[in-house]
Amino acid sequence: MADSSDLTILLDRINEGDGKAPEELLPLVYGELRKLAHSYLQNERSDHTLQATALVHEAYIRLVDWEKVSWQNRAHFFAVAAQIMRKILVDHAREKRAAKRDFGQKLSLDEAVSLPNRKSREIDLIGLDEALEKLAKFDKTQSKIVELRFFGGLTIEETAHALKISPSTVKREWTVARTWLFREIKQF
Repeated sequence: MADSSDLTILLDRINEGDGKAPEELLPLVYGELRKLAHSYLQNERSDHTLQATALVHEAYIRLVDWEKVSWQNRAHFFAVAAQIMRKILVDHAREKRAAKRDFGQKLSLDEAVSLPNRKSREIDLIGLDEALEKLAKFDKTQSKIVELRFFGGLTIEETAHALKISPSTVKREWTVARTWLFREIKQF
C-alpha cells in the first residue's frame, strides 16, 4: 500500500508540473491499482477478455492526462482511478454487446450492491451503469458513494474524505443508495 503522505507529495509535484513525477507515480500506485482492477474483475464472468493488468494499464494511460485533473490526495487519486476503470469496463461491455448482440457483462447483484439475505441475481454491467446514471440525476452524492465504495473499493472513511462529508453520512447514504439500486436493477 502506497504511503499516503508520499503519494500526496508526489501528486502535488504532478500538479506543479514536475515532468518526472508521473514516472515515479506508477511504481508507487501499481499494486493498489492492480488490487482495484482485480476486485472489479472478480465479479465478471470467468471468460472475460479484459485482464487486470490490461485494465490497470488502460486506466493509467487515461490518468496520466495530468492537465485535466488537479490531484488533491490519495483518496482523490483512487476515486478517479475507480471511475475510469468503471468507464473502461462499461465501454468494453458495450463493445461486446454490439459485436455479439449479447446482454453485457454479468455481475451478481448481491456482490454489486452488497445486499444481505437476497438470492443472487445476475445483472448486466451496462444496466448497473445506467442505474447509477439515473441515481446521479436526483442524488449525485449517493451515486458517487456507490461508485467509490463498489467500483473504487474505498472504505467508509476514505469515501467520506474524498467527498468531504462525514463517515456517518456515507454509511446512511450508502444504505439508502444500495436499497434504491437493488429496486432499480431488478427492473432490468
